Amino acid sequence: MLDKLKLSNGAFLAMDRAYIDYKVFEQFTQNGVFYVTKMKKNLRYVAGQSRYVVNKEGLVVLKDMIVEFHKDDIKHTSRKIEYWEEKTRHSSVLLTNNFELEAQEIIEIYKRRWQIEVLFKQLKQNFPLKYFFGESVNAIQTQIWVTLIANLLVTLLQKSLKRAWSFSNLVTMVRQMLMCYIDIYSFCENPEKAWLNVILKRNIPPPEPSLFD
Repeated sequence: MLDKLKLSNGAFLAMDRAYIDYKVFEQFTQNGVFYVTKMKKNLRYVAGQSRYVVNKEGLVVLKDMIVEFHKDDIKHTSRKIEYWEEKTRHSSVLLTNNFELEAQEIIEIYKRRWQIEVLFKQLKQNFPLKYFFGESVNAIQTQIWVTLIANLLVTLLQKSLKRAWSFSNLVTMVRQMLMCYIDIYSFCENPEKAWLNVILKRNIPPPEPSLFD
């Protein structure tokens, strides 16, 4: 699928599962496209210039090194960033062809790779994207855009509420109340009170017309 991607100069790719392909990496570098991927343990390289970051206890928590890989007639220069995570208590090693950003920025780019996966999971669990209502390109794109807009609206609703709602429960509630004329914010904050007000309004008889109406 990488061959079909139209990546502009300066684009970043955060790749999972330790994707390693020196030929592709070199093409990225020549086209001005940056990659960030996890490094495999068994890779051989020629070490170059390096720098270290030491914490208050005197322990090395980050190692930033220029490395060079050789395979057949391919030579690729990369940047190896090894860092220690306090929360997980283990070290990770990344590779990138960006030599300008700070090491911590490269680490953040890699950590955020899961956000798109979380979005895909959220869409598949809460919206009907397992099948499409039309077969044309326009129909499929329209359904995807409508789903993304609906997902954004529910996300905005979730963030604006004081009462804690899970995203899936909120989607279900909105789906059930979609054809009801009711203030969704008031209903989500206090469903019992809002629904009681709806019932009371329904029980109020309409005003009787006078003799001259």
